[in-house]
Amino acid sequence: MTQSPLLLRRLLRAKDRMDAASHEEWPIHRLAQVSAVSVAYFAREFKKAFGVPPHRYLLTRRIERATALLRDTDLSITEIALQTGWTSLGSFGRIFRDITGGNPGELRARERSVPHVGEHIPECVMRDAQRPNLNIAVLEKRRMKAAGTL
Repeated sequence: MTQSPLLLRRLLRAKDRMDAASHEEWPIHRLAQVSAVSVAYFAREFKKAFGVPPHRYLLTRRIERATALLRDTDLSITEIALQTGWTSLGSFGRIFRDITGGNPGELRARERSVPHVGEHIPECVMRDAQRPNLNIAVLEKRRMKAAGTL
């Protein structure tokens, strides 16, 4: 069964708010309130509409923003973690590593050592290509890595 256009507009409203302010806290009840639906209904329908739960979507946005800041600025890793909504540097580093496969310092060094061959590619295309894959839960990625299947 497809979702109604009215519901999709409501879900997009919450998604747009997360995109605009991914550094803020977005508990599920706040997102449901933005969408004017119940908490359980919001969580279920958001995942159905966008393929990932709201929390994973928010993590994607935060990691994307942190990656861009690591690549394009000289801000310290601590400053980047705080600017992208993390309250703990340890959590930032662990989740960053789980999602991207490397720590923030390694990513910064790698990005700066390679000449930018994609400067002529539109930014939206580059962001899509560099978007972390959060379709697999972080713990599942750890299990797969330990088993040697990732």
